[in-house]
Amino acid sequence: MKYNQIFSTVIILFFVTIQACGQKTSNIKSSMENKHNLELATFGAGCFWCVEAIFQRVEGVDTVVSGYAGGSVKNPSYKEVCQGTTGHAEVCQLSYDPAVVSYEELLEIFWKTHDPTTLNRQGNDVGTQYRSAIFYHNEHQKELAGAYKKKLNESKAFPNPIVTEIVPFEVMYPAENYHQNYFNENGSQPYCSFVIKPKVDKLEKVFKDKLKN
Repeated sequence: MKYNQIFSTVIILFFVTIQACGQKTSNIKSSMENKHNLELATFGAGCFWCVEAIFQRVEGVDTVVSGYAGGSVKNPSYKEVCQGTTGHAEVCQLSYDPAVVSYEELLEIFWKTHDPTTLNRQGNDVGTQYRSAIFYHNEHQKELAGAYKKKLNESKAFPNPIVTEIVPFEVMYPAENYHQNYFNENGSQPYCSFVIKPKVDKLEKVFKDKLKN
């Protein structure tokens, strides 16, 4: 009798384990399938620490990677990009769910959280690497970005013309590891406190309905 009870218990535990594993596998598969719906967007708006901090907080944005795009040198280092000789801009590449946040909404956040009228400059950050740029991944993004830029210029949304360049995406080289997730890990640094935090505060005020909980 005791043997039969033990055997029955083992059988029950076996099927419970199989069922749990099946549910876990199903959840992982579902998660992976959801990832397939993600699209890419690449923006340059000054220091990528600022851009990263902003888009990390937007609902529907899955990942944000800081890096370099738009230049002629392969695998540039931060030091090389800062010298302004590689042609790269500091950018952030987002993977996002268009069912949650549209590309038009990302464009709105992009243009309202930096100054797109200053050529190769954001505040005290000066150089071609800090230029305002949209690297479009398809014709649809190109059309949306161009139409949005035209609308902003025609409506005089900014006191000066927008100088944001809209160019095709070719390749983005991820920046060094210490640049990733910078504001979240270095919030007490002076640059984070005086430059990045005001941008994040503005985001939270203007786009509070579009932020992650």
